[in-house]
Amino acid sequence: MGAEDKLILSQLKLRTPISWSMRTRGGPRLPFCQACPTFTSRSHLTATLLTSILAAVLGSLQIGYHTGNVNAPAKIIEEFFNHTWRVRHNQTMPDHSLTLLWSLSVSIKDFGALLGSLGVKYLADSYGRRNSILIVNCLSVVGACLMSASKASQSFEVLILGRLVFGLFCGLVMTLNPLYIQEVSPTNLRGAFATLNQVSFASGILLGMVAGLETVLGTEHNWALMLSLSVIPALAQYLVLPFCPESPRYLLINRGEEIQAEAALLRLRGRSDKVFAELEEMKEEAAHTQSGVTIHEFFKKRRYKQPIIIVLVINLGSQLSGFNAIINYSTRMFQAKFDQAKYLTLGVGAVNVTFTLVAFFLMERAGRRRLLLTGFISIAVCNLLMTIVDSVLHLVPELRSLQVLLVFGLISAYELGPGPISWFIAAELFDQPGRPIAMAFTSMLNWGGKFVLALLFPPLLKVCGAYVYLLFMTVALVAFAFTWTRLPETRGRTFDDIAEEFRGAEGIPLHNKTGFNTFP
Repeated sequence: MGAEDKLILSQLKLRTPISWSMRTRGGPRLPFCQACPTFTSRSHLTATLLTSILAAVLGSLQIGYHTGNVNAPAKIIEEFFNHTWRVRHNQTMPDHSLTLLWSLSVSIKDFGALLGSLGVKYLADSYGRRNSILIVNCLSVVGACLMSASKASQSFEVLILGRLVFGLFCGLVMTLNPLYIQEVSPTNLRGAFATLNQVSFASGILLGMVAGLETVLGTEHNWALMLSLSVIPALAQYLVLPFCPESPRYLLINRGEEIQAEAALLRLRGRSDKVFAELEEMKEEAAHTQSGVTIHEFFKKRRYKQPIIIVLVINLGSQLSGFNAIINYSTRMFQAKFDQAKYLTLGVGAVNVTFTLVAFFLMERAGRRRLLLTGFISIAVCNLLMTIVDSVLHLVPELRSLQVLLVFGLISAYELGPGPISWFIAAELFDQPGRPIAMAFTSMLNWGGKFVLALLFPPLLKVCGAYVYLLFMTVALVAFAFTWTRLPETRGRTFDDIAEEFRGAEGIPLHNKTGFNTFP
């Protein structure tokens, strides 16, 4: 035990732990906020907590970067594919083959992420939340190196392999990040800090879009260098995250290491009264849960049934409502109508970042439920209007500016609620044993939806034309209706208090005694 840990433990011993009698097990169960007034007071932001979260979200910054950087220089990289094919076969690649190969190159990252999601539970439960993030970070480095080496090796297969390896990293880290952030954050800041993962992701998309411009690195000579720049935040994460504490909930509930959990909490909270209050809540949650849950048990347990359906609908509703099609193919959407389509795509990235920041500030004020409902209905309206505008655009070309505004509106609606919340809502709806599997399930749904949309949107657009947006509108409306009728509000509630709603319940009450679930 180091000197720092001894100092922390000596500070903890100065105070008397809260008695377990504060929450009786035989009588009526009080919400923890009533049992322990200390827990309800607003938690202070400490340097350790902020550093831990910012270090974690460097992973999502890398993912966003490789989501945005292939958009603007698509034609240049496609020409590299074509040139490689001509060198090998002494003929030009057929257009349909080139389109299919490019769609595969874009979507293979999402397929890799889908596969990577399968390893979340093993890593998170075996090595901890923080250590798992550090372990999977090596996949990002390897993937970026392969992508940048494709030009020198004259092999588009190496680029596709690099995106596949990087995709494995995406599926793991976009699940591990919200898991770690939610477990180290105080209850009153939990949603806002989890939204920072999406803020970092959106910022990475914008950086990738900027780097992909012809005036920056999106040129025939520099595109390989552009693909390697994600190594910088990966190395920065290796320098900072090892000095951040592990998740106290993991240490106490999964490992049974109460002393280490207390030390980690004191570093994160900075005040020992906060530590004892939060430890009491963790112990109460541990008393209600078993030590571990298998994947089979996860899908069979009655109390998980409703949360699983909620996560399924919200995540598929988010990913299949049109956002990913715009992010991946916005440059091509604008090219037929604007000379400077790449700069309009840059505007998409800027709007994306702006509204993730808006969501960050609103998350603990408006609540998850209200932001989801507002986002889904707004997405549905934007898709309907895009169908109408795109259908009459050949008759009224002046409407092309309105189409751009509708694209911006859809991006804004997505990032206001469905985008950030879909990634972390499962962490709030499930208890500690089920949380890693639930987050892996979330990741599979998110990345599976991204993969399907990235692969199918180009052919769907050719077949359906403007009416493809009606499919997105239908998905958004279904998600809106389900959220309205089934999702409870989780803002300001402890993990154990939320899990209590599902224990032995046939359904989910929309209006509980604390009044968190109302939607005025």
